[in-house]
Amino acid sequence: MCSPVTLPRAGTKRRDQVEIDIGIAKSGRRAWGFDDIAIVPSRRTRDPEDVSLSWEIDAFTFDLPMMGAAMDSAVSPATAVQIGKLGGLGVLNLEGLWTRYEDPAPAFEQIGAAPVDEATALIQRLYAEPVKPELIAKRVQEIKSGGVLAAGSLTPQNVEKWHRHALGAGLDILVVQGTVVSAEHVSTRVEPLDLFKFIADVPVPVIVGGVASYSGALHLMRTGAVGVLVGVGPGAACTSRGVLGIGVPQATAIADAAGARTRYLEETGRYVHVIADGGMRTGGDIAKAIACGADAVMLGSPLTAATEAPAKGNHWGMATFHPTLPRGTRVKTGELGTLEQILVGPAHENDGRVNLFGALRVSMATTGYADVKEFQKAEVMVAPALQTEGKALQKSQQVGMG
Repeated sequence: MCSPVTLPRAGTKRRDQVEIDIGIAKSGRRAWGFDDIAIVPSRRTRDPEDVSLSWEIDAFTFDLPMMGAAMDSAVSPATAVQIGKLGGLGVLNLEGLWTRYEDPAPAFEQIGAAPVDEATALIQRLYAEPVKPELIAKRVQEIKSGGVLAAGSLTPQNVEKWHRHALGAGLDILVVQGTVVSAEHVSTRVEPLDLFKFIADVPVPVIVGGVASYSGALHLMRTGAVGVLVGVGPGAACTSRGVLGIGVPQATAIADAAGARTRYLEETGRYVHVIADGGMRTGGDIAKAIACGADAVMLGSPLTAATEAPAKGNHWGMATFHPTLPRGTRVKTGELGTLEQILVGPAHENDGRVNLFGALRVSMATTGYADVKEFQKAEVMVAPALQTEGKALQKSQQVGMG
């Protein structure tokens, strides 16, 4: 049985949506992932060269609407510099291997070579090495010396302890990131991080996440963050959805956060960026994320398939090393090409995993939109047949979309 419920859409406007009965005592909304939806062509098309992909957040402008995820397998100081020079923003994990080891190369090699049934335990042991504050400063300086903006990620539990080391080295953007970050953390054991006060006191822009709901995104926006990361468990190496049973498919999570952005803009006049974090494998996925309302995307596993990636075709989740409840796994992503080829081409494969932002540009041009803000208004429909309709030969031959 289905029953209508009234949910916030944007600002003070509301709309009826259908909740599905799970049982007598519980009902819930239907949520959609990227594979469930399609972008609808409009009445206009456009020359791809007339499309702008630029992204402005706070005082910074980027040629690409993308952030490299703060995952050791995806972003090193060197690849952060490369991402910056290609037009994006690489975010270094300031609690990762790069700040635990002066030379983390042997650790990367051990993780890549470990048997499947031993990889998680090995990762836990390697990450038991303490974070060294002097290495936080050193890694930020290495990125800055490459002539690009430096961004780093710290968890809510440790950001007050270590953020000054990064700021002192010239950090430009701080990311406060966890599986789920809320503006109202409750604890009887420790004094929780006061995000409102912390963000007000920090002299650089702060991006916060993850979040996957309208109310969660709205509350994080009210802390003063310049952006919120949307995504709980969609990443290729994340197991939080299985271990914890929590998460929201990304298309719905992004659209809900975009509704919160509009509500907050109407309340305050301040625009907070929605950044889709995880679940995107192809250029089409990135296009769908923006069409659902994202201002930019944060990529992890696609970057690990670059020849320059620190883990050489291996990838593991940010919570894989948790000492008592790992929520990630090591996966093999292989090598598809250089970082430049993966982000901006050229591509010589036809499955959408290379030249991601060339694909975004063509998607926007084909549907007639000139920039990212316009593309957020694209019509989207639920289209579960999109991935399979007419693709029997590709599937049987395991080529293209098969």
